[in-house]
Amino acid sequence: MAREFLGEFEELVLTMVAILKDEAYGNAIVSEIRQRVGRDCNLSAVHVTLYRLEDKGLIKSSMGGATNERGGRRKRIFTVTNAGFSMLKDMKESRMELWKYIPQLKFGSL
Repeated sequence: MAREFLGEFEELVLTMVAILKDEAYGNAIVSEIRQRVGRDCNLSAVHVTLYRLEDKGLIKSSMGGATNERGGRRKRIFTVTNAGFSMLKDMKESRMELWKYIPQLKFGSL
């Protein structure tokens, strides 16, 4: 079986789901991306990415409770699976390995 790779936005959304834990739903993820990364993104792009990550088995979803703020509608809450945490760990290790090869002199002058 071929190794699975994630795009940059998929990695970002997966990371935000891990950060938000039980509060990982569409609007919260959009807000967290804006706040932590300073990047604008729209809710539909986040939802498409969440469903793609779910199809890959990296996250799972369940329906949260209804709230008055949402007019009684329930939120779909996302959580990272073991495969998702493994993917995040592998990606971090790969990046850290590559960072070792950047010459310190050039990096210090940036």
